[in-house]
Amino acid sequence: MQNTYTYPEFEYRQSDEQRRGELRRHALVIIGAGPIGLTMALDCAARGIATVVLDDNNSVSIGSRAVCYAKRTLEVWNRLGVVEPLLAQGVSWQVGKVFFRDELAYQFDLLPQAQQQMPAMINLQQYYLEEQLVAACDKHPLVDLRWKHRLTALEQGDDGALLTIETPDGSFKLQADWVVACDGANSDTRRMLGADFQGQVFQDRFLIADVVMTADFPTERWFWFDPPFHRGQSVLLHKQSNNVWRIDFQLGRDADPTEEKKPENVIPRIRAMLGPDARFELEWVSVYQFACRRIDQFRHGRVLFAGDAAHQVSPFGARGANTGVQDCDNLAWKLAAVMDGRAPEALLDSYHAERAFAADDNLLQSTRSTDFITPKTRASLRLRNAVLELAKTEAFARPLVNSGRLSTPTPYTQSPLITADEDRFDGGVAPGSPCVDAPLPGGGWLLEALGEGFVLLSFGEVGPCPLPVLVAESSGLLAERYDGRPGTCYLIRPDQYVAARWRGFDAAKVAAAVQRSLGVKP
Repeated sequence: MQNTYTYPEFEYRQSDEQRRGELRRHALVIIGAGPIGLTMALDCAARGIATVVLDDNNSVSIGSRAVCYAKRTLEVWNRLGVVEPLLAQGVSWQVGKVFFRDELAYQFDLLPQAQQQMPAMINLQQYYLEEQLVAACDKHPLVDLRWKHRLTALEQGDDGALLTIETPDGSFKLQADWVVACDGANSDTRRMLGADFQGQVFQDRFLIADVVMTADFPTERWFWFDPPFHRGQSVLLHKQSNNVWRIDFQLGRDADPTEEKKPENVIPRIRAMLGPDARFELEWVSVYQFACRRIDQFRHGRVLFAGDAAHQVSPFGARGANTGVQDCDNLAWKLAAVMDGRAPEALLDSYHAERAFAADDNLLQSTRSTDFITPKTRASLRLRNAVLELAKTEAFARPLVNSGRLSTPTPYTQSPLITADEDRFDGGVAPGSPCVDAPLPGGGWLLEALGEGFVLLSFGEVGPCPLPVLVAESSGLLAERYDGRPGTCYLIRPDQYVAARWRGFDAAKVAAAVQRSLGVKP
């Protein structure tokens, strides 16, 4: 199998510090070179932080794994300058369809607002994504990517951490001011620190089959409940790059994963779905279970956790990798502010406050999806089937259908960094929410114009301001999306979230809101 992709082998190189037997101190060490670790490295490097990335492997992930990348994630990668090849290679989509048995129950559109720079979603196998991110890291002078470097021990002090690393040339030690653990659901870093990781493990098993075929299915997300070709279970279909289609079959909790992965058992399932004359090749097969859980604290001293090392969700809704990228988006600017002396170290505690809040929201949504897809009692099964039947004709039932709530960023409504509204707004983008993109009258896009620091978005000219100011017209689509009456001002954080907004400019209020966003107490 795996005929459409050749896995690269990245070169192991002994570091100068190991060769010379020197104990060197680094500003930031990232553990794990998957999508989250690589994104974290690029974001920190873009903010001037020299970063060492350690990975115990020397290739990309095996199999398609994470497939769907949402609009907000694409906007982050656009800010980091890596999105263009992903868009070119990925499959863009925005329509999802849900079938009950052999009939369409309803469909949804993930991008109801027109005129957006990024698509609602792209599908792209994880190995393609990682290869592009590795190439970007290799080109960046502030990223030192080290393959076959395995973390074996970690000790913390008040001002840093001491890491023991094993390589093909033996073991050595290095020091780090800060460590970000992006080493996945089975994080060794989390185990070394004894961090608690609690939640729910689901017993149902699912089969992933990546199938190479030329098919007439549209580039949409199709989800079946109790289809005639897989009775009593669910099936999910996605198109990926290079005519590879991802099919997920629900198997139930009693399925034998070893037997289910055998081609002689996989192929009949696919033929039942596609028809006896369908021509296809198996690309990759895996059987998985999943969990919904998170770490007790995203910050443990000098070590911060991101991605699956911090939280796990079910794959339904594409919340895993997308949430991890949003972790990076939240953490990188805070690390830079602390390292530069612009913010107290306590700012990093807000990483837990904001991202644990988002993780809990994702866990709730993911658990609800799982309960709808895999009812545990006869009563819940009857209720689910009744909802699906009603959804065909009754609009009120459609929001109750849950084949996986697709990933959207969580507003930080409870964040201590956010300044609440004191003026009345009839819509717009509320404090704690990510900025909504819009085309600019003179060309270009809002998010690209905002940059990577604090900026004031003003609908009209303002007086002297301690920040860069982006002046916008108080009419048109941008003003409509931000309820931008004349004089309205938005304070935008470095991660392009709204920190505060007012109906008129006040330099003192802007300065106070910036200090609050940096965790500086008045």
